[in-house]
Amino acid sequence: MTVAFTAMPTTDAAHLWNGGTDAYGRIPEVQVSAGAGYPCRHCLRNIDEGEELLVLAYRPFPGLQPYAETGPIFLHKTPCRRYVAEEILPPILSSPDYILRGYGSDNRIVYGSGAVTPTERIKARAEELLSRPDIAYVHVRSARNNCFQCRIDRVEAPSFAGAALAI
Repeated sequence: MTVAFTAMPTTDAAHLWNGGTDAYGRIPEVQVSAGAGYPCRHCLRNIDEGEELLVLAYRPFPGLQPYAETGPIFLHKTPCRRYVAEEILPPILSSPDYILRGYGSDNRIVYGSGAVTPTERIKARAEELLSRPDIAYVHVRSARNNCFQCRIDRVEAPSFAGAALAI
């Protein structure tokens, strides 16, 4: 199975870069990075020392419901390129472990799917979870603070059914 590490959508980031409010209806706070420990959820890289960043409440779900967790995240203050990669751990995943938790197509936690997972096992654990029919996607969250890091999705292989073979 191929998995993709999915960053915050650019539409969400652009809303915030253009003065929009966060999940609590507040304007994000502006801070200056002190170096390590400020992972941007759009480019999935650390925000370098001296760079300005936004601190805001983020809810990585399409709507309000009891399982739509909201929490603090960081974002570069100026636009950055969205992280796009399959199979490659994003640079922000540098802690020893993270919580991986599965969610159903209804965007609710699939009970029993969450576990603290060593960083080197993230891809393998995500593949295990995504092989289950009741899990639509996986969140990677901080094992210390439960902050949303990124999402992991299965990459559907292209269908070749009915395709003609060239000889």
